[in-house]
Order: sequence, then C-alpha cells, then structure tokens
Amino acid sequence: MSRPTSSYDAWVLDESSTVTARSEGIAKHVVGAVVHHAGAVLLLTRSVSDAFLPGIEELPSGGVEDGETLAQALDRELLEEVGFPAGTVDPGFLATFDYLSGSGRPTRQFTVSVPWDDRAVVLSDEHSAYRWVDRSDIDTSSATAETQGVIDAWFDWVRAENQRA
Repeated sequence: MSRPTSSYDAWVLDESSTVTARSEGIAKHVVGAVVHHAGAVLLLTRSVSDAFLPGIEELPSGGVEDGETLAQALDRELLEEVGFPAGTVDPGFLATFDYLSGSGRPTRQFTVSVPWDDRAVVLSDEHSAYRWVDRSDIDTSSATAETQGVIDAWFDWVRAENQRA
C-alpha cells in the first residue's frame, strides 16, 4: 500500500513527539482529527458489533503503523474512517491524551484540527453513524472523558484564535 504524503509533518505532527512518548513508556501511538465546519465538530459512532468501545462516539482516529509518520497515519486513518485525507491541518492546535489500548498497551493519541472543506463523509464498517456537534452537545454525547476534553480544548483554542484576529 502506498503511503500518503503530507506537507504538514514538521509543524503540527512533529515526530519528536513520538520519541518523547516512547521515553515516557508509551508503547502505541494514535492520531486523531477534530474535523470541523461552521463551529461544529464531526463525531463518529462506533459500530455496536465492534470489540473495542462499541457504540461510543469518537473523533476519527487510529493507530500509527510501523514505518508511518504521524502525518501519513492521519491521512490513512481519515481515508479509512471518513473517506478523505486531512489535506489541510490547522496550525497551532495539537491535543494529546494517554490511555490503555484494547490490548492493554499504554497509548498516546495526538489530535489535530482539520477543516471539513465540504467533502463527502463515507464511513467505514467500523462506524455506523456520524453527526456534527457544537459545544453544547458534547456533554450529552457518549464520547469518553478524554475525547470530550480534546473537543473542549479545541473550542477553547478556536475562541482564543478568534479573539486574536
């Protein structure tokens, strides 16, 4: 399989982040995206037949494979889960959180901000539905506390960016 190439490797998804994570005992890396449009964020609903967190709402995300950069993994995961690569990543937003994977490995997720750009959302079999949510919808979602925290951080970042403009 050919690996997607990206122009944002160096300034958003810095590979030194994975070196730091490994030195902190993190065995697995995951990339995610806050895909956004008009102040709303894309949440995916995991299939109820999925073995890991069935039925939960989440951001598009997935594991980094051997030999991939974080940016390559982001494009691949977005293609697999929503049908389009990142294309553009908003500079300045990077959120991380740690958790134990389904196999019990210490994992760090690196999440960036990606504009939707009116692309069709085509879900993989791993997900059964999607919806666009604003900040007031987050507390009523089935997303994990970590995912809710990333989304809250993104809304805070957007507000701060708008105040600077």
